[in-house]
Amino acid sequence: MLDTLLITLLIVAICIVLLGVNVFFVKGGKFPNGHVSGNKAMRERGIGCVQSQDREARRKPRFSLDELEKALDNV
Repeated sequence: MLDTLLITLLIVAICIVLLGVNVFFVKGGKFPNGHVSGNKAMRERGIGCVQSQDREARRKPRFSLDELEKALDNV
């Protein structure tokens, strides 16, 4: 049981070191941006993060006052 636990911890430690090679061993290194908006190919296609799209949609007014007045006049 203890052998399995130690082997598991060793494997996890190796994985963390390998994933962080760029961060640990390169001066000024940092983890890559995993966010959708950080991906160049996604930006070129106009695909963004759902949270960013929701934020933009909430900023835009649904109707202007002119549109509401026209809609009320037609009723």
